[in-house]
Amino acid sequence: MISLTIAGRSKPLQTLLLTLVGGAACATQETLPFEDDDHTVGGAMSSGGAGAHGGGSAGTTAGGHAGGASNTGGSVSNGGAGMGGTQAAGGSGAGGAANGGTGGSAGGAAGLGAGGAGSTGGTGGTTTAGTGAGGRGGAGIGGAGRSNGGAGAGGTGTAGSGTAGSGTAGTGTAGAPSTTLDCSAVPAMPTGGTVHNGNSQGGSNNLAWQIWSNGGSGSLTTFSTAAFIATWNNSGDYLGRLGWEFGNSGKTFASYGDITADLAFKKNGTAGQYSYVGIYGWTTNPCIEWYIVDDSYSMMPFNTGNPVSGTVDLDGGTYNLVKRNTSGTGGNRCGNVSNWDQFYSIRHTGRQCGTISVTEHFKTWDAKGWKLGNLLEVKILVEAASGQGSVEFAVADVKKTM
Repeated sequence: MISLTIAGRSKPLQTLLLTLVGGAACATQETLPFEDDDHTVGGAMSSGGAGAHGGGSAGTTAGGHAGGASNTGGSVSNGGAGMGGTQAAGGSGAGGAANGGTGGSAGGAAGLGAGGAGSTGGTGGTTTAGTGAGGRGGAGIGGAGRSNGGAGAGGTGTAGSGTAGSGTAGTGTAGAPSTTLDCSAVPAMPTGGTVHNGNSQGGSNNLAWQIWSNGGSGSLTTFSTAAFIATWNNSGDYLGRLGWEFGNSGKTFASYGDITADLAFKKNGTAGQYSYVGIYGWTTNPCIEWYIVDDSYSMMPFNTGNPVSGTVDLDGGTYNLVKRNTSGTGGNRCGNVSNWDQFYSIRHTGRQCGTISVTEHFKTWDAKGWKLGNLLEVKILVEAASGQGSVEFAVADVKKTM
């Protein structure tokens, strides 16, 4: 935890100060309008009737065995033509049985009988489809045998089996999800809470809080969840904030991964000549006081009294980019320094709910040559010059991935 000794500030009527914890810098406040199946064909196609091995008058039949078995499925024995006799039967030509290992075409050639009534064709040969790893066995097709007479019945086919290929699914580590606050489902403001008064600080992790003002009274109500209420009563520059506190040394912003902030709030009352609602913090080496301002009681974007040096589109809006140097009047978090730079991102159109991509603002500044040092804090801030009012944050959650 840090402890600051803050000197009081005195502001001329026309001078607007951007005062931060530990001493924010002066800034002139102006209200501006900018704001297939592989199958064995053939197998044993039975061609021809059940002819005798060499035609004779007896016409003895032995169907389907004249052809030799073929391992390739492509070659078959043609049945010999019946010769002599009365040719009681057509020439035999039973298709050879073929193993469908390669899916070749197999079929007996048709027997040619020169005369007589053809006998009933023999039964076609059978085929067994081959197996193949990762493939599909096709059904064997038996050809219809034909002599001059009857037709042989088509051969039967046995579907082959196949072993499906297998693989191991790749593994990987999912990246951190990019999410934004759902402003249509904001939780209700918590009840109870603890009220803190005067210039004080406490809490830890992303619930670290701090109050500072240079006059009048102000308070901060904290809860067990990432929510708070900032209240002021003519406090003469009041700052109330909640978020991550990294101590008096800190690390570079890249060391904390992706930093974002979800906020949803309601404004009440008045806030005097200037006011900021957004994200705030300090760095050392170099000493930088920085603001990302998403809303104000005044018209957005407000004028810091220094020229706008560019814009950036982030989180659904456009931000003005401003850099200014200040000597401050209320101290700082960097120790014995007499002046320091302030970096601003000021949204053109104010909003009361959303997610701020804090790291993206840091990267934008860095690309312009605006170098941050080691982060001491990243907190959701309310700053008010005077007036009487409050801001109720139902959501005030600063998150980091490292």
